[in-house]
Amino acid sequence: MKTIIAFTLLTAASFAHSQLPPTVADVPYAEPAHERQVLDIYAPKDAANRPVVFWIHGGGWQAGDKSDVQIKPRLFNERGFVFVSTNYRLLPHVDMGTLIRDVAKSLGWVHRNIAGHGGDPRRILVGGHSAGAQLAAILCIDDRYLKTEGVPFSLLLGCVPVDGDTYDIPAIIETAETRQRAHGMPMPTFGHRVKFGNDPVKHVDFSAVTHVAKGKGIPPFLILHVADHPDVSIQARRLGAVLKEAEVPVRVFGAKETSHTRINAELGQPGDPATEALQQFLDGILKR
Repeated sequence: MKTIIAFTLLTAASFAHSQLPPTVADVPYAEPAHERQVLDIYAPKDAANRPVVFWIHGGGWQAGDKSDVQIKPRLFNERGFVFVSTNYRLLPHVDMGTLIRDVAKSLGWVHRNIAGHGGDPRRILVGGHSAGAQLAAILCIDDRYLKTEGVPFSLLLGCVPVDGDTYDIPAIIETAETRQRAHGMPMPTFGHRVKFGNDPVKHVDFSAVTHVAKGKGIPPFLILHVADHPDVSIQARRLGAVLKEAEVPVRVFGAKETSHTRINAELGQPGDPATEALQQFLDGILKR
């Protein structure tokens, strides 16, 4: 017997006042926990054995907060998901490897504990915006991080990176620095080259495209991006092409007439094209 989960879009009038408070806030996921090693849980009423969304905020790996979720908790709760939003330690206080391991540790906590909050630990969707898109992609492709936390790829429903530009880090470094040189502008003092370790080997290792391979159990991907931005568009297509070559189910969707901030903030609005693409993706993965 098929289970049908209703999808209710918010009206435009209710959009500005629709952010939900967490069901449980500031849950530590490490022992001992740094003040940034905490997460929030948004669970539908009387949730039991629901699929889970694990969301990673953006902010250039230097800023941002787990509260920056806009209407996504409501969107996913209405689809029947428990929604989890995580914090992690930030640059320059930790290095990129430590930052990624924080996010993996948070997902490990979710796998071990989310059943107590109405979630199904065997059905987890990973997503994130901007810097969070890079983190979501690397977690779902480079299995070393989740293996350390005892989380197999087999329990991942899918991955939804939103408007990331660092799936291929050497390529974005070359693109950005060539642009600066061509216009006679100085190099950024804390650009991607430095953020990802100022070492070409690290730049390759932290790139999701490096670790794509057939037969790893990589989950299906929906890669959302702003259609008219050259950097995020080419990075999205690059990751999509590598996944497709490895026979991983993937859809790359470019949203028109939007921006880096809006594509994230408007997920859940009625008539929003990226939301419609996300709805179709959820329909597909929930049938697996």
